[in-house]
Amino acid sequence: MIAPQSITEEPRLQHDSWQGTLWLAPDFAILHGAAGATDSHAHYAHQLMLSTGAPFTAELDGIVHTARHLLVDSLRPHAILSAPAPMLTIYAEPQRLGGAALLAAAGGAGVPSLDNLAAALQAQPREDLPDPRLRRALDKVDALLSGKVSAAAVAEAAHLSLSQLERLFSAQLGLPVRRLVLWRRLRLAIRFILLGSTLTQAAHGAGFADAAHFSRTMRSLFGVRADRSLRQLNVKLLD
Repeated sequence: MIAPQSITEEPRLQHDSWQGTLWLAPDFAILHGAAGATDSHAHYAHQLMLSTGAPFTAELDGIVHTARHLLVDSLRPHAILSAPAPMLTIYAEPQRLGGAALLAAAGGAGVPSLDNLAAALQAQPREDLPDPRLRRALDKVDALLSGKVSAAAVAEAAHLSLSQLERLFSAQLGLPVRRLVLWRRLRLAIRFILLGSTLTQAAHGAGFADAAHFSRTMRSLFGVRADRSLRQLNVKLLD
């Protein structure tokens, strides 16, 4: 990796569509192809970027890096400034796969093929949630995503008070309940769009108030517009 440089001016970004192939598993996704420039953003997933050719340029925590690989841990602000070559980009749910697992799956000898990378990620041991109450809470969240997610209902399913639920989510997931629900709504809506739903259908199916709410969330958490970023991907499900 080439040494990072301090930012001297705000880059002017061109927001391009994601193009290529997306392999989607329950707890990770791999994008192989062109990754357009993004605004600065921070999402819940761990992200590992691997260039298949020339280095890319990305901003991480306010520092510009020119590199062929870069690991972005969960919730760290970052942006893609330019990516001249196709890339392999892995997104992984942090409560299931840590950053070390992504690096192990990618290996140390060059850039793996998409098939090899997918197989290596599937073979990585999953982290278990340390508290069974948390699993019950997350299961309840997922069951309610198409409509209103009541924190009281989630707390009841986990046999916790509301204050205990918030402490559990913040301590073990790193997010308050409301933000975790928003992340899982976004993840579900993206899946719906990749499977052919319209923006409005995906938004309503994942419990967003409307397509505009979904679009704002996509821009906030991924730095790109949903209507430009998801339509030109060939999708393969790895369920």
